[in-house]
Amino acid sequence: MAALKLLESIDKYLKFMDFVKSSSPLTLKAYKKDLEQAFGSLDPQGQAKKAFTEAEILSMSRDALNSWAGLSLSSRNRKSSTLKSFFSWAYQEKLTERDLSTQIISPKVPKKLPHFLSVDEALAVLSSYDKKDTSIQNIRDKTMFLVLYGAGLRVSEACNLKWTDVHFSTRSLRLKGKGGKERLVILPTLAIEVLQKLRSLSDEDYVFGVEPLNPRVAYDWVRTRGAKALLMKPLHPHALRHSFATHLLSSGANLRTLQELLGHESLQATEKYTHLGVDQLARTMENHHPLSKGSQKKPSKR
Repeated sequence: MAALKLLESIDKYLKFMDFVKSSSPLTLKAYKKDLEQAFGSLDPQGQAKKAFTEAEILSMSRDALNSWAGLSLSSRNRKSSTLKSFFSWAYQEKLTERDLSTQIISPKVPKKLPHFLSVDEALAVLSSYDKKDTSIQNIRDKTMFLVLYGAGLRVSEACNLKWTDVHFSTRSLRLKGKGGKERLVILPTLAIEVLQKLRSLSDEDYVFGVEPLNPRVAYDWVRTRGAKALLMKPLHPHALRHSFATHLLSSGANLRTLQELLGHESLQATEKYTHLGVDQLARTMENHHPLSKGSQKKPSKR
């Protein structure tokens, strides 16, 4: 029966996810943490030379799954997905005789409707910026809002944005998202105008400073801005990305276009937004379908 040197194999797996799959640093950090929790601290002296049987590995995995029982469904699902991914890789590399990922059962996570702003709330956030404040900090703050809501960027993409990614002549951004996938995003006119103001004040390599902006700082900017706009719920960067997708879809954008703009790997990831257009579709049906009351006209008299 095959035996697996866990420390050595996990190290190779993380390198594979980094260099081949181009996983983000945060994703790699989460994978490493999950595998450490499942198989104990990755101590070179304790596990480097020890090989575990498939039965021992499955036993440790089940113990880990039981220890994670008190976590939220989404956290448990992510951690079990890490195990499944690692085991699938090990089987493909012929490190195990069977695919152990089939023995890991992931909890079903109910789909949550993404939090998004109404158009009025988005405009309220935009109006909360002081037009008389021409400081570089205020313009950076406003730029962050405009690339998240105006272009649907992930917060990590916004924080790592370089001036070489910004093309003013075509009003576009060239981005490298998850998995190293490149995409082109067209910016609204206002976003380009504010970016141009910021560029006139900055000669640094990155849009938000001399180095990539810490995502926590971006979260603070957005949360503070939501509070200034007197929103009912705390505002976070991903809500702005959701709002971008929701407002485009309700205005008539198709899913394939939205998929490209958001940089989703599959259409399934974009389909979560389809429910958001139901009210709009209902109004369109009522106003335009021949059998709907709103579209029926009285016959003309001759």
